[in-house]
This record gives sequence, structure tokens and C-alpha cells, in this order.
Amino acid sequence: MRRLLAACLVFALGSVAAQPDAPASAPSAASPLFHRLDGSGGLSQAQIESTIDGLMDKAQVPGLALGLVQDGRIVLMTGRGFADVASKRPMTPETVMSAASLTKPTFATAVMQLAQEGLISLDQPLGEQLPGGIAEYRQFAELAGDERWKRITPRMLLTHSSGLPNWRWFIEGKKLGIHFDPGSRFVYSGEGIQLLQLLVELKTQEPVEQLLKAKVFAPYGLTNSSLTWQIENAALATTHYRADGTAFAHPRRMRAVAAASMDTTLHDMTHLAAGLLRDWKVGKPAVRRMFEPQLAIVSPQEFPSQLPGETRVNESIRLSSAHGWISYQSPYGQALFKEGNDDGTNNFMLLFPQSGTGIVMLANSARGDRMFFPAVEALVGRSCLPWFWMGYVPYDRPELRRSGVRESPVGPSCS
Repeated sequence: MRRLLAACLVFALGSVAAQPDAPASAPSAASPLFHRLDGSGGLSQAQIESTIDGLMDKAQVPGLALGLVQDGRIVLMTGRGFADVASKRPMTPETVMSAASLTKPTFATAVMQLAQEGLISLDQPLGEQLPGGIAEYRQFAELAGDERWKRITPRMLLTHSSGLPNWRWFIEGKKLGIHFDPGSRFVYSGEGIQLLQLLVELKTQEPVEQLLKAKVFAPYGLTNSSLTWQIENAALATTHYRADGTAFAHPRRMRAVAAASMDTTLHDMTHLAAGLLRDWKVGKPAVRRMFEPQLAIVSPQEFPSQLPGETRVNESIRLSSAHGWISYQSPYGQALFKEGNDDGTNNFMLLFPQSGTGIVMLANSARGDRMFFPAVEALVGRSCLPWFWMGYVPYDRPELRRSGVRESPVGPSCS
């Protein structure tokens, strides 16, 4: 009941200008709130919201929640547009959203703590950690005929370099297999995260939901996140919208999937971003190691993940996989990002550790990715974000959504 009352209050307010230790008097909507990293000045809440509203209109995004962090402190959490268009229910920081693949860095945050505590070895091959063999586990038994599974390590699973595909149902024949030698190449893999979930649950003898509650949700202030559907969230959950505008109800997932099943809110994801940035600044080992680049990424685009082909267009920004994150060198030092895309869902988290700056955007629309890059540029300035590799083609570049563009990859916009 307390959580529902709090959510209703945010419903009425629509946005929150917040800092953990902010004074009682909040800044006015016209006061500088967030400072662009390119040094061109500060943006007020009114300016930020006007910019976001304009981009939502151009990209045809019905609802978006935006969180901003600076110097490791939350400066803004705001909902724009609608959580449900038909009823005109507003989007708020407490609207329950599908995290989709933002579940992965949340899980990685817990796994890196387990590694720091010595409860899991990141570099010990699975052949030594699953002595009974992988055939014992029905979900991954198809790998038993390929001896390379024994060389896969937890670090490879966290950095998407195991050679496993994203999901087997995207593969011709819908059969799970290893597409590149383990450790040789970045291949985005939800299957790999699920294999790591299996190992973590075996090692800890604890369900992954309970692990995240103890290692991430409670310490970082995620007050309404879960890997399975919570019935009390029925009135708070967003409606989702496909690219053609078709609406459908928020999915009610009953199985904990470390790769993708988390329900969350802008409040929770912004608190996670701020907490990780603060932990990085004070030198918390688990977070520092989580953000360390591990393997250069040479694929022309992130998806389809298992396709062959290489490019050097992202070499100048040192695009690399980290543990649960993607790393690159921006004009403001290292940047780390993670996308979260599902049917009727587009999410994006971007962190700049050196400045303690973070951006969180959660959209209830499959068209959200069309506004993310221009939103980042408007908020921080020139970012060198590898938007083409990510598939975040802006609303005003529709020609780059046609088939065959992978053959002529576009590099980051750094000028």
C-alpha cells in the first residue's frame, strides 16, 4: 500500500527533480539542471523536457521515462507522454516497464560481486565447473556434441564472446550451437547469459531472483524491480506499442530469466546508474572490473549477432565488450552503454564514469530507438555513440533501415 500511494503521488507530479542529498527547495524549471559534457552550458528541466517531447513527436513515441545523473547524483527523473494512450494515463518515474536486456547488466552487477567474493571463478572453463557434463542440463544439452563448450568461461558469457547466438529461435533450424571459437569474437548472446544463470544458481544454491534482491535491488535502492511478474503492479504497468502503433498489454513473465525478464521503473534504473557511477568513483573493485574493456568488437552491426563479417569503422572509439556492458572511448573518457529491446519496448542506459554522468531512457514503444541518438547529442553534446552498430538509426535517416546496409557500415558521429 505504501508503494502504491507513493506511485500515485508521482502520477500526479509527473516528474521529479531529485538528488540524494538535495536541499528542501527544488530548483525552478528554468534553472540549469544538467550540464552538457561538451562545455556548452546547462540545460533547465523545461529545456530538457521540451527537447524530449519534440523528439518523441518526430519519432512517434507515445511514452518515455528519462533519468539524468550528474556527478553521481540523480538530478532528474521525468515521465513524458503516456503509459497508456487510450486512457491518457501519464508516464511517470514509477510506471512499471519491461527492462528487456537491461536485465543483463543488472545480473552482471551481482555476478561481479560473486567473483570478488570468490564464489565464482570468471576464468575457470565450464568443463571444470560442470564435471557431469553439459548434457545433464536439458536447456543446453544440444551443445554436448561440440567439445568447445568445455572451453567457455563465465567471463566469455558476460562479455558475449562464448560463440553462442542471441537466441536459438532466431537461427535457421532453431538449434543451439557455437558459431565462433569461444573467446575469439563478440557475438551478442542471451543464451550465454542463461547458461551463466544456470552456473550461478548451481554455485550459490540460490534462485537468481533472490540473488539480485540481495546484491543489487536492496543495496542500490531498486524498490520495485523483479524478474517475475508482481500482481500488485497491475495498475502501474505500461501499455506497449509496436512500430505500427498497435497496442498490447504489459507481459506477465512468471519465469526468472537473467537475460531479459526484469520488470522495473525509471526510478530503479536511474538509482542503479547513479549507484554504479558512485561506486566506480570510489574504486569499488567489482564495479571497476565490470567496466573494464575485454574484447574489441569488429562486427558491422550488433544484430544479427552470429553473422560473419568485419569492419574497422569503430576502431577509433575502441568499441569493446565489457562485463554486461559495451564500452567505447568518447570525447569525455570511457563511456558504457546497454540497450534493452523487446516487442513494444526500447530502453537505453549510457554512463560516463569520469564525469559521473548517466542517461536512462525507457520507452514503451518499438520506435524509441529512433530518438535515442539525437536525444544523447542534445543532452551531452558530441558523443561518438556508435548508433549504426547498435541499430539506433535516427528517425530522420530512414534510408539506413533498408536491407543490405550492413554491407556498408557507418561509423560513429564524432564531428
